[in-house]
Amino acid sequence: MRNAVGTAALLLALAVPAVGAAPNTGTATATATGLWRMDGYGTVLAIDGRGAQEYQTTAVSCLKGYFAKAAPKPGTYDVDGAVLTVRPAPDREHARFGADIAVGHRQLRRIGSLPAACTRPAATDPRTSFDVFWQSFEENYPFFAVKGIDWHAVRDHYRPLVHKNTTRAQLFDTFSRMITPLHDAHVAVLDGDRHYGVPRPGTVIPTGELNDRVKRFIVDRDLRTAADRQDFAGGLITYADLKQQGLGYLRIASFDGYDQDDASYTAQLAELDRALDTVLTPARTRALHGLVIDLRINGGGSDALGIRIAERLTDTPYTAYSKRARNDPTDAAKHTHPEPIPVTPSPKPRYTGPIALLTGGSTVSAGETFTQALIDRPGRTVRIGQPTQGVFSDVMTRDLPNGMAVWLPNEEYLTRDDRTFDGTGIPPQITEPVFTDKEFTKNRDSAFDRAVALLRRQRS
Repeated sequence: MRNAVGTAALLLALAVPAVGAAPNTGTATATATGLWRMDGYGTVLAIDGRGAQEYQTTAVSCLKGYFAKAAPKPGTYDVDGAVLTVRPAPDREHARFGADIAVGHRQLRRIGSLPAACTRPAATDPRTSFDVFWQSFEENYPFFAVKGIDWHAVRDHYRPLVHKNTTRAQLFDTFSRMITPLHDAHVAVLDGDRHYGVPRPGTVIPTGELNDRVKRFIVDRDLRTAADRQDFAGGLITYADLKQQGLGYLRIASFDGYDQDDASYTAQLAELDRALDTVLTPARTRALHGLVIDLRINGGGSDALGIRIAERLTDTPYTAYSKRARNDPTDAAKHTHPEPIPVTPSPKPRYTGPIALLTGGSTVSAGETFTQALIDRPGRTVRIGQPTQGVFSDVMTRDLPNGMAVWLPNEEYLTRDDRTFDGTGIPPQITEPVFTDKEFTKNRDSAFDRAVALLRRQRS
């Protein structure tokens, strides 16, 4: 979950499947009209001249999801500021689905009719909602085995407790107890203003209050004598030239919410580019000998914005990571074909020297995918601090018949040797405490100090 810091992007991601902006093949034309089943994701799209209607399907249910209205450009659709694209293949029986808010694509296959369950009203009793809740995880969640969870045993324990007289509050409590052992910050139960989710033990999900406290601490301690300190994106991005000549500091507290007046991805990207263009000038990129990037409090957001930053940190193309989704409702070991996500050097000024990347348990979601995107970055990048939170997948939203909803992941982000960091997080190469009570009490920032010392030694 992206709590407080990053909330806007999460709500946008929940409105549409968070897929992205790499080049497509095929053409976006009126041939997108019709019915399409998405590989993985438990989704059917019904597209006509008005727009695209999502249906969320399982073996026991079909519920209407978002509706994206047709945009002026053929084959494009708009929902809550996100632009979706459907590009049919030449055979018109397959298509690629993308959106501008993140990275990657989803494959569509044309079907002749809606699933039967989509054509009749769904029952709204507690037991039916329980079955849809359980089945949504059963068909989409990839991590039961690695977390040691017997999901069938969970069903067998809790389902007998749900009956026609189960209250809404009792059902919410049941769902909450079912997901607690997952300790997955991309899993949550929602009912109106009620929200329940559990992060990895020993970690804290970022909040606005935590972000403000940490920022004050960093400004007062680490940046006290820094020059040219500037805030961008409503304070979510901070840059300063450190007193140590040739070293810079870039703090990124979120990968969304950069433009409070316009939630569209286009507006967020424009504000990010403004920050990067101001910071990474030709003169500064020549003068910098080391850069500290601080992600220790980062609530996530758009993976595509992370890739945008990575493009300003290399002059050699490389692969950030590959994405795949669970693609068999009965077999969690089967996935879609991994799609490599490229990092292409920006035509604008780039910094390509050493980076010290600060991370911790409050580095969440898109903060983690950006961290992963720098693992194979040409040039020296060293991770310092604590492991990240351990949640990478785009968040699926699954509506329940009674009006509740659930968030869950269904994807894996792979390194070039097919490793994932879900659950454990990306480990640091140099371990230091991150914003502990002891660090605050002693006015210490061990990870920052280690990063500066390391970059200074590398220069000399």
